[in-house]
Amino acid sequence: MSEGGILGDLGRISDEIQRKFADEKRSLSFGEYLELLEAAPPLFCRDSVQYLKDVFDHWGSTTVEKPWGTLSRFKLFDLPWLQQSEADRLRLVGQEEIQSEVYRVLRNFAREGRSNRLTVLHGPNGSAKSTVAACMIRALEHYSSLDDGALYRFHWVFPTKSKLSGAIGFDRSHSTGETLASYAHLPEEEIDARLRIEFRDHPLFLLPRTQRRELLTKLYSENDVSDLPSQWLMNGELSHKNREIFSALLTDYDGDLASVLRHVQVERYFISKRYRCGAVTIGPHLSVDAGERQLTADRSVGALPTSLQSLTLYEAYGELIDASGGLLEFSDLFKRPLDAFKYLQQTIETGEFALASQNVQLNAVMIASVNEIQLAAFRDHHEFESFRGRFELVRAGYLRNYADETAIYEAQIVPQVGGHVAPHATSMAAIFAVLTRMRRPEAEQYGEALKEVISSLTVVEKMELYTSGATPERLDEDTAKLLRANLGEVYTETDAYPIYEGSIGASPREMRTVLLDAAQSERYDYLSPFAVLDQLDELCEGPGEFVWLQQEATDGGYHDHEKFRKGLRVRLLDALELELRGASGIVDEGQYHDMFDRYVHHVSFAVKGEKVLNEHTGSYEEPDESLMAEVETLIGTPDSSEQFRNAILGRIAAWAIENPGQKVDNQDVFRDEIRRIKNAVFKERSGAVAKLCRDLVVLVRDDATGLDDHQREAAERALSRLKSDFAYQDSSAADAAAVLVSERYSELL
Repeated sequence: MSEGGILGDLGRISDEIQRKFADEKRSLSFGEYLELLEAAPPLFCRDSVQYLKDVFDHWGSTTVEKPWGTLSRFKLFDLPWLQQSEADRLRLVGQEEIQSEVYRVLRNFAREGRSNRLTVLHGPNGSAKSTVAACMIRALEHYSSLDDGALYRFHWVFPTKSKLSGAIGFDRSHSTGETLASYAHLPEEEIDARLRIEFRDHPLFLLPRTQRRELLTKLYSENDVSDLPSQWLMNGELSHKNREIFSALLTDYDGDLASVLRHVQVERYFISKRYRCGAVTIGPHLSVDAGERQLTADRSVGALPTSLQSLTLYEAYGELIDASGGLLEFSDLFKRPLDAFKYLQQTIETGEFALASQNVQLNAVMIASVNEIQLAAFRDHHEFESFRGRFELVRAGYLRNYADETAIYEAQIVPQVGGHVAPHATSMAAIFAVLTRMRRPEAEQYGEALKEVISSLTVVEKMELYTSGATPERLDEDTAKLLRANLGEVYTETDAYPIYEGSIGASPREMRTVLLDAAQSERYDYLSPFAVLDQLDELCEGPGEFVWLQQEATDGGYHDHEKFRKGLRVRLLDALELELRGASGIVDEGQYHDMFDRYVHHVSFAVKGEKVLNEHTGSYEEPDESLMAEVETLIGTPDSSEQFRNAILGRIAAWAIENPGQKVDNQDVFRDEIRRIKNAVFKERSGAVAKLCRDLVVLVRDDATGLDDHQREAAERALSRLKSDFAYQDSSAADAAAVLVSERYSELL
């Protein structure tokens, strides 16, 4: 076979793996490990808390602007090392408050010297508690593969008798004066036995505690490191099996530590949830989390030196052992009987857990997820107070921003549909879910200036505030500005309540079922927003076992799921109509913006009593009163022209003060006014849009039968724009147009 064949490929793969193995420094002697340590002490002296905090810091954070305030988002939760499609599917959407709380807890642990509490994420089902932990585990896995995240443990190597003295340049009689030699790199045929250690003791635990502290203090001083090494490393001790082996060898070598260390093989390891190495999730089962067993007398143990064969060696096992050095997640902690995790009280308090023959020092960050209902029940348990001081409670409620909720469905559910997903299908489910989570604000706790506007907020208005910061159109500018300024207070109003906003509502899991069932609708061969509305009807008209369906409707439409669904249909038709308008080409979108820009330009001169330069004639003229009057008519302003124009300039001035150095964007500052202009223009031309919708349905369903050339060309252009600009397909575009014809335009045809 030629060198280019499969055997040649195998050879190249083998060479590449061998080079990577060497580059990653997978296997080291103790002396080689000390050289790495000397070059970068902080990287090799971290406990699990410092390591996980460094994982957060490695990718850093970015600032995100939300309507209710400025938040920090940690980039690890976006999984930037993955391919974009996979990252979109697995990343944590929103929930910046949870991220910051977890990081705060880690920083506190680092200051206190160890993870001395159990971080408990509590919230309703489907509120991303598991996703938070999953992202942290994936980040740990990837970080451990990087140079800065290298992790090491050690095992024991025992060579054949021919290698026990002098054969590799080491002789006990003069060992203390020579460079430390090692059996770590002996070929397999020259090794009689290798004892692998399941517990990931730090290699520096092989040095006596006093000398270890002196060494670390010196290294940190020489490298100008202000922080101290972890308490785990400064005070930790070898696990039982390692201590027994170390003591036996030290006795055999008459106290010659260098000879003992020759048997040490330092190995780099990588965090992996799949292989339960430094990342473990414990489900709500009843198995024991840790244990130990006596080593069996296999060939390897039989080949050990005589002094070691006489030892009774135990190896520890279980989730607590496997999670050493990383993260231990308790999923649905309170679904387990109390006795199954009661040991955590003592473990958290002391940093150790007891086995039959040893106490094992815990080096893992522990995080748990619990359901809000289960936490409420546990609060009534007589043991709760003894646990409360050992818990760090982090609230994880549902999202209240439907844009983020939609992003979850787009990334996680749409790929599973396997076919065309029409525009608005996912947003219908997301908006419904967020509406079910809203609570009517308690207006009495706000000041007089805010009380009236807060009490008048409808559920839809509150949702829009949380998502885009858009204030109700009915408010004057001063009131709207006051509401925006205090939105953070509204958003956090219920944080101290047992039933807080976001603790009750439709979960993403329920909406997942809605969307997948809608995708199987017999009426549509794609996922249609109308099929989603049908499924929402079925969900709400079913047995009503969901808590959010049992809430009593209040003023403002809160908890009124029937009103939610009716409003969603109106909202959907409005969106479809807007898209059909844009696709019609009857009026160029840019014309609205140009018209309003010219209006603002003329208003600025009219208010000041100045003339406007006509760029075409070069002469100064009076501001165009007919243009200004036309725009104000289209907007439908209730104020006098003078009042409205002064208000326009006042808003521009306010925007300029809040955004110094930036050019005023009228499309942003006057979004509502421009939308009103669009609606007014299309109201005048709605008949033409209605005919276009009818022709589009004929084009798709009847193959243009009955359309003249002009009608067919207009319909084809509109269909092409719907497909290119809004991601429709023929069937979904025709269905949208047909619904508009029947429900909005029937009287115009």
